[in-house]
Amino acid sequence: MSRTPKTTTEAAAEPALNETALAAVGVAPAQLAAIQAGYSEDRDLLNQLLGQAQMADAFAKFSVTVTTSKLAFVKENKLYQALKGRDSGNGYQLAGTWDEFCGLLNISREKADLDIANLKAFGEEALESMSRMGIGYRELRQYRKLPEDQKQALIEVAKAGDKEGFVELAEEIIAKHAKEKEALKSELDDARDQAEDLAASKKSVEKDLAEARKQARQFANATPDEQAETLRSKLQKKTLELEAVMTGELRDSVEELVKHGDEASLDQRAWVKAQLGLMLDRLQNLAARAGVELAVQADTPTWLNPAAIPATGAEAVQ
Repeated sequence: MSRTPKTTTEAAAEPALNETALAAVGVAPAQLAAIQAGYSEDRDLLNQLLGQAQMADAFAKFSVTVTTSKLAFVKENKLYQALKGRDSGNGYQLAGTWDEFCGLLNISREKADLDIANLKAFGEEALESMSRMGIGYRELRQYRKLPEDQKQALIEVAKAGDKEGFVELAEEIIAKHAKEKEALKSELDDARDQAEDLAASKKSVEKDLAEARKQARQFANATPDEQAETLRSKLQKKTLELEAVMTGELRDSVEELVKHGDEASLDQRAWVKAQLGLMLDRLQNLAARAGVELAVQADTPTWLNPAAIPATGAEAVQ
């Protein structure tokens, strides 16, 4: 029986290697490394910060002030602009704004700005200490408004970690600051009132000056009779004003002094007589300057006539 010849099956040919693909695979890590190395230092820092913030959010082990200090650095140097053109992951490209950067860290821009303001005002060490003491944003906002010397005093106590001493000093400083603020407000109100009074006074003076100029023009254009009438009216107004003083304040003062002298047995009539005599002398001098003779009339009030007041003291002896 003949043996069936053994058929030799040729081994399947190995598929040809795609040298191009292999080359691409081999080159890819190098290209990736080159691309990463090509990032600017700004983008490297941003990537680092984003990674740190995500870890902090996940494990709650990242110091708040350290995060804030880096946020302050990013904002001051506008490093967030390096995000411009990058894919947001939501189908649009980032514009490279501060708001966007804060959003990537899952914090609001307002909170980031507030944290940065607190950091600049108090420093990392004092801010961390106050955070451990339970000092909140409301108190920090008050402390930021304090004068520099008072704020520095709080910072030093905060660094020492003495919560009781810090709270006591803070209350004292806040009360003092409120008092000083109220005093300044009062001074400001006074200054404002004075300014308003000056403005009103200036306006009144300007009004009076305008009226005087108007009257001067009218007087210059008036007839002699009209001018005389104007001058008589002016003089009469002054005499009425003088009469009001004489029959009011002056009379009351004379009577009050005489009464006091009688009650205290210290007669003041001689002194009053001298004062009224001076007044009459001045009136007579004024009349003489005008070329008229002035005599004390019978209807002159007795209290105004020095002759009606009896002499006392040394004058009586003479």
